[in-house]
Amino acid sequence: MGLKKGDKAPAFTLKDTDGNDVALTQYAGKPVVLLFFPLAFTGVCTKELCLVRDEFEMYEQLDAQILAISVDSFFTLQKFKQEQNLNFPLLSDFNKEVAEAYDAIYDEFFGMKGVAKRSAFVVSATGEIAYAEVLEKASDLPDFEAIKSTIKSM
Repeated sequence: MGLKKGDKAPAFTLKDTDGNDVALTQYAGKPVVLLFFPLAFTGVCTKELCLVRDEFEMYEQLDAQILAISVDSFFTLQKFKQEQNLNFPLLSDFNKEVAEAYDAIYDEFFGMKGVAKRSAFVVSATGEIAYAEVLEKASDLPDFEAIKSTIKSM
């Protein structure tokens, strides 16, 4: 059973690309867009995060924080962030605990167990899920228009 609108967003603390702890609670009082993505350096994941990078100013104007999460190590994410010039935090869920808490994890993905499903969640300023989208097909992208609409309606 996945998370739905109105549910309390599971709290977490993960490592960013510099090895620093980043907690969801750090962003209390502002909307947070959580983007789970399967793996760094793959075509669709790169496309997705570069789309967000290119529209980052719009998210900033809405006072929304973007956090992108994958099961890659923070060392891998550091290189990916540098190469793609990403302007928002990438967080390592290497132990897969957060993807599991958000019910956004594949049992098997091309023979690999425990890879994050491409998913998008908007967490409200009060810590509730305002938008939830978990995609079964890794080739699909989240509905960014619905995400933006959700943030604007807050």
